[in-house]
Amino acid sequence: MEYVYGALLLNAAGKPIDDKALSGVLTAAGVSPDAARVKALLASLEGVNLAEVLAKAETFAAPAPAAAPAEKKEGKGEKKEEEKKEDKGVSEEEAAEGLSALFG
Repeated sequence: MEYVYGALLLNAAGKPIDDKALSGVLTAAGVSPDAARVKALLASLEGVNLAEVLAKAETFAAPAPAAAPAEKKEGKGEKKEEEKKEDKGVSEEEAAEGLSALFG
């Protein structure tokens, strides 16, 4: 994982991501770089625009869900909301029949 972080750091600094630079970042972080892993990462990043990939990743990142509002006490004229159960499409009996086929 530190190899990927090193590549991201180089990208954020606007530096080229190559053997020497990535090995330098890893060494500065106290990691002894493995040449095979460095080459494998560089090969997987070849032709990839990291800025574009990171921009797309930011659009997919969902914000943390907000806390659920506290339930209100029922007052005059207020109706309690009922939760709808979703039909899963397969009953427990049908699922059990499918499992019995596995065991002969």
